[in-house]
Amino acid sequence: MIDFVRTNMAPLMFGGLIMFMLIGYPAAFSLSAVGLFFGIAALQFHLIEPEFLGNLAYQLYGVLSNDLLLAVPFFTLMGVILEKSGLAEDLLEGFGQLFGRVRGGLSYAVIFVGAIMGAITGTVAASVISMGLISLPVMMRYGYNVRHATGVIAASGTIAQLIPPSLVLIVLASQLSQSAGAMYVGATGASIVQVLLFAAWVLVLSIVRPRQLPALPPEARTIRGWALVRKLIRGMVPSLALIFIVLGTIFLGLVTPTEAGAMGVVGSLILAAFNRRLNWPMLWDGMVATMRLTSMVIFILLGSRVFSLVFQGVGGSHWIESLLVSLPGGQVGFLSFTMVFIFVMAFFLDFFEIAFIIIPLLTPAASALGIDMIWFGIMICSTLQTSFMHPPFGFALFYLRGITPREVRTRDIYLGAIPFLLLQVALVVILIMFPQLVTAFLAPAITTDLSKIQITLPPDQNGDLNSPPAFDIAPPKFN
Repeated sequence: MIDFVRTNMAPLMFGGLIMFMLIGYPAAFSLSAVGLFFGIAALQFHLIEPEFLGNLAYQLYGVLSNDLLLAVPFFTLMGVILEKSGLAEDLLEGFGQLFGRVRGGLSYAVIFVGAIMGAITGTVAASVISMGLISLPVMMRYGYNVRHATGVIAASGTIAQLIPPSLVLIVLASQLSQSAGAMYVGATGASIVQVLLFAAWVLVLSIVRPRQLPALPPEARTIRGWALVRKLIRGMVPSLALIFIVLGTIFLGLVTPTEAGAMGVVGSLILAAFNRRLNWPMLWDGMVATMRLTSMVIFILLGSRVFSLVFQGVGGSHWIESLLVSLPGGQVGFLSFTMVFIFVMAFFLDFFEIAFIIIPLLTPAASALGIDMIWFGIMICSTLQTSFMHPPFGFALFYLRGITPREVRTRDIYLGAIPFLLLQVALVVILIMFPQLVTAFLAPAITTDLSKIQITLPPDQNGDLNSPPAFDIAPPKFN
């Protein structure tokens, strides 16, 4: 029995974590408890030395001193402020009038505004709640199918998971030891494809089932001409300014994501004040929401460091790597299995828990197979989008359920999410088949062929290049 435990410490540790998670114990404390228990057991079985556990203090200090994670509270606070600043209202009203004359026009408006809000806030809750409160009553009033309306609102909000400056991209950059700026650049192509897939589905549905996505009647299109242009400018100019402050400065290499998040908070406060929405209750709600989310992230990350340190000490990383590298199909087989595994885990875990628990176990195998880490991270981020759309546990569906009227059934919300969930899965398949959608936006890696490096020494006094250099140094003199 003792020999069995010694040789299978890593699988037992992983199974213990799964058991705690299925029971429903909080993830942060499950990770810490399992890590410390098996760490003490590994000491007793002489699998690790006491000095090895001494590294735990350095691991925890590394979490608390990680400047990149400061971007999480900044972007969270910015999203909460923008949710109540009135920006989404101006954008939705302008785009709704612009696309109102075509079938599915309101759906197009929701998708494009969701992409714009995602590029500003980086948070799902702000986008889903804002657009749900504003768009859903209008779409229901003009005869849109309820399932489609709820589905497109929830899906357009989840685009914020993939479009920079997504919080998920920041967390994945930290876990994959990659630059957050490179992750942002790599996500550009995938974000565009996701928006186009959603828009294409609306187009197909408007042709196949035109009664479910009617155009706005003429009496509803009240804004035309220069009035419509001014309405669009009123919503687009602040949006483009914030996008440049947050993303443009990162892409130009002027600031770090943390600094961009801080500037985004200042910009959102200015915008809220300009729209006369800035007040103390709004700030208080934003700070409370930011504190809760940041505390949750830090506690989960601290627990994951405890677990991962002991797991690596008992050979867990080699065990996982040997299992995944031996999968048939090479890179494609590994990526297919990984994305299906994350898709299933998203039914039970939120994206922070997946990022801090599952991703560190997959990274060694991905490196051994020669997979580009930015490409790998963007595919994981695309798969994690589905965690917000999974019936019945998707958070975007929960947000939408909380703001929809009683006549909208929960069953309709779940069924409406399924087509867009399949489109998110389609994006993952497209990214596996065409990695250029990610890598084409990245700067080419600078590689050096070591076999072509030449070191030329200066000739000696006789012009001989092969003789060792002579040093004319007099011996020291002592008085």
